[in-house]
Amino acid sequence: MTNLSTRADQLAAFDRLLTIMDELRAQCPWDMKQTTESLRHLTIEETFELSDAILEGNPEEIKKELGDLLLHLVFYAKIGSEEGNFDMASLTNALCEKLIRRHPHIYGDTEAKDEEAVKQNWEKIKLQEKGNKSVLGGVPKSLPALIKAMRIQEKARGVGFDWEEKSQVWEKVEEEMQEFKEEFNADDEKEIDREKAAAEFGDLLFSLINYARFIDINPEEALERTNLKFIKRFQYLENAAREQGKSLGDMTLNEMDVYWNEAKGK
Repeated sequence: MTNLSTRADQLAAFDRLLTIMDELRAQCPWDMKQTTESLRHLTIEETFELSDAILEGNPEEIKKELGDLLLHLVFYAKIGSEEGNFDMASLTNALCEKLIRRHPHIYGDTEAKDEEAVKQNWEKIKLQEKGNKSVLGGVPKSLPALIKAMRIQEKARGVGFDWEEKSQVWEKVEEEMQEFKEEFNADDEKEIDREKAAAEFGDLLFSLINYARFIDINPEEALERTNLKFIKRFQYLENAAREQGKSLGDMTLNEMDVYWNEAKGK
C-alpha cells in the first residue's frame, strides 16, 4: 500500500497541479483552445472510465482515472476564472458552505439518528435551496433511463413517498409482470400493440428497479456486471470456436451451447 501523505503534502501537490494548469493554458496549443463545451464530452468519457475501473476493483486504475477527472475539474475552474465567473477558491468555498448547510446534524442542532434521516434532511434542504416546485426537479434530464429511475425513486423516498415493506414492492413487480404478459403473450402469435406493450414493459422495469432499491442492490451495477459476464463468456465462445477452425456463423446453436456451458464453468 502506498504511504499516505500529510495534509501539507496534499496541499502542495494540489498547488503544483494548479501551477501546471496555468502553464498549460498559457503555452500549450491544445489546452489554450479548450472551452467548457469542448471538454464536456471528454469529461463524460473520463467518468465512465472511472466507473469501469471501480467495477474492475483495480486501485491503480481508479487512482489514474481519478487523476484524469481531477484535471478536468481544475481545467473548468481555470476557464471559469478567465471568464470572470468563478475560480477554484470560490467554487471550493461554495461546496464547503453547501456541505455545512446540508449537514445540520453535524454543524447545527438538527438530529439524524440514521442514514435514512440524513437523506431526508438532504433532500428537504436541497429543495429549499434550489426553489424547485417539484422534488424531482433536481434529477438531470440527460441521465440514462435506468439511473434516472433510481434517482426519481430515491428522491420520492426522501420526502416520504415510498412503499413501507419490500413485500408490497414485490407484489407490484408481479402485478406489472402479469400486465406485460397480457400485452405480449409469448405463446400468442397474433400482432400486438407495441406501443402499449412497451409502456407495460417500462412499468415492469421501473418496479424491478424499485425492488432492487429495497433489497439494497444497485440495478445499474448489477446489469453492468451481467454485461461483463456475458462479454467474457461470449469471447470464450469465439476463441474456442476459432481454435477449432470454426466460425460462429457456421455453427448451430447446439454446437455453440457446448462452448457456452464450458465458459460458465470458468
